Amino acid sequence: MKKLLFTLLSLFVFTLSQSQILDPVKWKTAIEKKSETEFLLKFEATIQKDWHFFSQFTPDGGSLPSVFNYENTKGNYQLVGKTTESKYKKVYSEIFEVDEYMFEGSAQFSQLVKITNPALKSIKVEVEYQACLEQCIQQFKNFEFKLPGRQEVANEVIASTPIDTAKIDATAVDTESTIAVAKTDNNSLKTEKKEKQKGLWTIFIIAFFSGFAALLTPCVFPMIPMTVSFFTKQSKDRAKGIKNAIIYGFSIIIIYVVLGIFITYAFGADSLNELSTSVTFNVVFFALLLFFAASFLGAFEIVLPNSWANKVDRQADRGGIIGIFFMALALAIVSFSCTGPIVGTLIVEAASKGGIAPIVGMLGFSSAIALPFMLFALFPGWMNSLPKSGGWLNTVKVSLGFLELAFAFKFLSNADLVLQLHLFERETFLAIWIAVFGIWALYLFGKLSLPHDSPMQHISVGRLFMGLFVLSFTIYLVPGLWGAPLKIISGFPPPLHYSESPTGFGGSGGGVADTKALPKGGHIGPHGIIAFHVYEDGIAYAKEVNKPVLLDFTGYACVNCRKMEDYVWSDKRILSILKNEVVLISLYVDDKKELPESEKYVSPETGKKIKTIGNKWSDFQITKYKANAQPYYLILDVEGNTLSDAPASYNPDIDFYEKWLHDGIGKFIK
Repeated sequence: MKKLLFTLLSLFVFTLSQSQILDPVKWKTAIEKKSETEFLLKFEATIQKDWHFFSQFTPDGGSLPSVFNYENTKGNYQLVGKTTESKYKKVYSEIFEVDEYMFEGSAQFSQLVKITNPALKSIKVEVEYQACLEQCIQQFKNFEFKLPGRQEVANEVIASTPIDTAKIDATAVDTESTIAVAKTDNNSLKTEKKEKQKGLWTIFIIAFFSGFAALLTPCVFPMIPMTVSFFTKQSKDRAKGIKNAIIYGFSIIIIYVVLGIFITYAFGADSLNELSTSVTFNVVFFALLLFFAASFLGAFEIVLPNSWANKVDRQADRGGIIGIFFMALALAIVSFSCTGPIVGTLIVEAASKGGIAPIVGMLGFSSAIALPFMLFALFPGWMNSLPKSGGWLNTVKVSLGFLELAFAFKFLSNADLVLQLHLFERETFLAIWIAVFGIWALYLFGKLSLPHDSPMQHISVGRLFMGLFVLSFTIYLVPGLWGAPLKIISGFPPPLHYSESPTGFGGSGGGVADTKALPKGGHIGPHGIIAFHVYEDGIAYAKEVNKPVLLDFTGYACVNCRKMEDYVWSDKRILSILKNEVVLISLYVDDKKELPESEKYVSPETGKKIKTIGNKWSDFQITKYKANAQPYYLILDVEGNTLSDAPASYNPDIDFYEKWLHDGIGKFIK
């Protein structure tokens, strides 16, 4: 009964929500004269409750930014600076693994322009954005600003309510930059605080274990018994020694946390995130981690100037709390050749999370470093159980070098994905990782040695187990070259579709092996389904094979579209229907490719200029089906007539979607 009620309610909601064109954002505009030649164009958006749209500079790899297109600037007027905007809200997207910047409730924008053509009477602006709730809709608004004193103000310019420019932030972005398109659903808004806390805890845990790894390096491990012995023997009594060791441990934490605070506030919490999602800085991070890896592998040592250590040592002789603090600082400086690369990597990773993540990262790292010094001071007998220093410490250091090397290529992959260059596709990434982890396994088995390694007659049992683990992981990666999903490392390599062979070598990934066998206009879609991206091509093929059509209005990075494909379409019942019983036509409303000049037109429905393929399909959806949300599904016959009683939209209920498909297909007359 509950399932029946849910199905009926879902059908009612879908019918109601798709039966009209949604317009959740209302705009007001105004123009302010600054001088005879300079004018301030103002935009204010009022956003319907629970809806949101995105900032102009939401990070690459995230959602579709808002874009302000200023028409006919050449010879008429100049943009003074960039379009500024009010404060946005930052929400982490699990789908795209980036922070996304969005507006809720209201948003304000402004642009200063300088008139260069005295005869100019108006300025036309097109605003492009996507508004999202459970679905996302692509919107285009056209405004015309009539210059005061030259013509009467046009109806589209509403200045009855002054726009508060004090709300507008001075931060701006180049609106002509490359755009990555995506959407965030409403659930992420409701769980923002929870996700943020989860992300910080993840950073802390990773940093803590990184600090533990740093402990097991030649620069730090030998310092534990030496330092603890110093405090216990030089102090007047055991209690004093314990107190000094605890102060020493907290001093280590303070030093690294201050470093995290400095990084955060020197660059700005949000700036760190923006840098980490930049192509330039992803390449810089790649080079930096490559440099760190070379150091760990023994090519050279990264050391701070000796003068620094000497000055700190002299301060440490002062005694008391100040002296202990400088002893901790001396440890940080002397051990930098081992801890520096780890700290640098942590800061890079924390930067990708933004906010106070660098501070949390340094807290986790330093806690792991400081804890042994305090514990062994409390329980000095434990030091007898510590393993002796030796070649195994260098093995740990080299192993960290291999991890740094593998991790570096993630940043190079990010840069390639953002630019869509297809120079570093999934197969290339996996081949490099297989080589790195394979050589690491050979190193652990003693088949090769690196600088600073001691002569070795045999390997320890611990090293053998570690070698077996790394070798097993290497073997696990190999099927990825043939299209295996490799869920353990999901998010690290490029996605399955970003590869030389999306269906795997020889079609072993489950798709169409021979692309030459595809019908005219056909493409390999999700899960190997044959899909058409041009409506006419799909209809023609449906007539040829005499099958009904599943019309899918979608977006290249639509979150809910991907969820439907990943969690519903992948079900064996649904997948069988999509592969065998229907012809899939997927129309991408956010496709930015320009239409040929002969195919551009002005929409009679919306009055909008149709310039791109995405514009064309969005206008087709609005004009024919009076809807503008994605995902949006319909069952059609071979003439394009609708068979389904109601459209379907985002609904992860597989049973409901299967029933909806069967109901529509059942009305098809062969």
